[in-house]
Amino acid sequence: MCHKGTVSQWRYLLAVVLSVGAAGILAGQTAPVEWRHIGNPSMEVGLASPATGPVEAVWYSPDGARLYARTRAGRVFETIDFESWTPALGASEPAVPPPPAVDRMPEPGAKVALSAAAPGRLYALGTQLYRSDDGGRAWVNLTAFHNQSIIGPAQRSVAVSPEDADQLAVANDFGVWRSMDGGLSWSGLNLRLPALPASRILATPGGMHGTRILVRGLGAMELAPGAEAWQPTSDAQIQAEDTAEANAMRRASQALGTRITAVALAGQTFYAGAADGRMWVSLDAGASWTASPRTGANGPVERFFADSAEPRVALAAVGGTGAHVLRTTNSGGFWDDLTADLPDAQAHGVTAERSAGVVYVATDKGVFFAAADLENAGPVAVTWTPISKGLPAAPATDVKLDANGYQLYAALDGYGVYATAAPHRLRALRLVNAADFSTRAAAPGSLISVVGGRVSAATAGTLSFPVLAASETESQIQVPFEASAANFSLALATGAGSFTLGLPVQAVSPAIFVNRDGSPMVLDGDSGLMLDARNTAHSGTRLQILATGLGRVRPDWPTGVAAPLENPPEVAATVKAYLDRVPVQVTRAALAPGYIGFYLIEVQLPALVNAGAAELYIAADGQESNRVQVVLEP
Repeated sequence: MCHKGTVSQWRYLLAVVLSVGAAGILAGQTAPVEWRHIGNPSMEVGLASPATGPVEAVWYSPDGARLYARTRAGRVFETIDFESWTPALGASEPAVPPPPAVDRMPEPGAKVALSAAAPGRLYALGTQLYRSDDGGRAWVNLTAFHNQSIIGPAQRSVAVSPEDADQLAVANDFGVWRSMDGGLSWSGLNLRLPALPASRILATPGGMHGTRILVRGLGAMELAPGAEAWQPTSDAQIQAEDTAEANAMRRASQALGTRITAVALAGQTFYAGAADGRMWVSLDAGASWTASPRTGANGPVERFFADSAEPRVALAAVGGTGAHVLRTTNSGGFWDDLTADLPDAQAHGVTAERSAGVVYVATDKGVFFAAADLENAGPVAVTWTPISKGLPAAPATDVKLDANGYQLYAALDGYGVYATAAPHRLRALRLVNAADFSTRAAAPGSLISVVGGRVSAATAGTLSFPVLAASETESQIQVPFEASAANFSLALATGAGSFTLGLPVQAVSPAIFVNRDGSPMVLDGDSGLMLDARNTAHSGTRLQILATGLGRVRPDWPTGVAAPLENPPEVAATVKAYLDRVPVQVTRAALAPGYIGFYLIEVQLPALVNAGAAELYIAADGQESNRVQVVLEP
């Protein structure tokens, strides 16, 4: 029987998988790029509520209806609902009166501030926030909790509402904080305040992990699948890579006798760039170095992209003036200037896909991309296309493609991370698994996506592959149940002509559906709610897993027809499920009722589970799926 109560509840999740709204570039023509925000600019770092990055000053409007905040980057924002923030163009910061002399300071180095709304009241800004009502003879600590500041250290500014002397706002290294009771309790105003100093994208979503970034002053942060706020990452691999890069930069600085600002390692090839634009390469992992010829770069080398599959190919993003994007195809023997018509703005990050011949760069004036030969040396003629429309007006600090070159991620100073379908994908069609965007083999009955164009028909010999959804940038098709294990030549009819792509098919090739941000489509079987960091699974929970690639079913079912709502055909293969590599009971594996190409696996969690993040995957006849994360509570 189908659990009817859940069908409508996860119907919208399937619609997300079949959405095809992203856009990009084809044959030199520009189409809108649709960016989506990954999480928000806040972090969970153990304070009174979510935090963000440093804010230098806060102040109220004369009527107390607005609160203003100036971030460390110098941008000013305002809020009228004390929840959402918008740029405050032309806002003027009030003059700060000189601090009065006081008898004693509550802590060394603290700054004293007056309260215009409460004559005689003083505040002291230090590691904590203090208040005095007797001219500074006695002080009350307003933010201490177990010898720590509940709102974070380094208080920089305090504002008192002109309408209510007990309504306070404080700016510090972790954002803006508000108290409505004179400092007895605090809440953050940081969920939507663009002050997150994201400087680098460390990794894109995949498997057990979400997006990971480097936050200036705090280190590596991760946005877990389904979460809104960033958290310090416990990913040992990311931490090890960060440590290895820091050590490599230190070793290169010592060996070369100058301040190295960027490094990249690809096998034994080691690139290093200095604060003055000079670059070196080592072909023996840093044992010896060769200086590259000067390139016209006049600022610090901010970032390298080195192709791990072809270490002789590398790109450099450079700040300052002059050259901003440089390319080598001969391991640093010389560097070609790709700057061309790129605006004269500091470049902070660069990424590329060599096989597609495309480069993306993050600059103070936004994100740009260009087609460029990444195989051969010689004169370079590139044209840069801006793709920042729809992004906030802020410097882009990094860009990164996901492992399959399908999604493009951009870090914006203050705002965090945005993502879009990689625009260059419209330059060439590509087949990916519709569940996890991988290039794994397909299976009879499974869904695959054609990235890069609108497909009107798909055939292989006498077999027809139904086209289920299509747009100018992506199409979904189903592999016929009649397909046997083979390497098919899939003929695709598109508006730009006919194309043939290779498609390996095997009896089973399971994959759990994940959305674009890495959240798995795993649901609570009783409530129908998608599980994530906020909605956790509990002991004894019945889980529903949406997957594809489980192959033939019993009884046979026609290709391109939605599965019935009652008694959908069951999977012929033996399906197993594993939680932290321990088998869990599979109670059902069948076609997903009402849908084409989707399979629904139901599993029963044991009565006792370990709390925290757990690895979930399925297997069909011994073929394993991708790994996804579910969060468990006893």
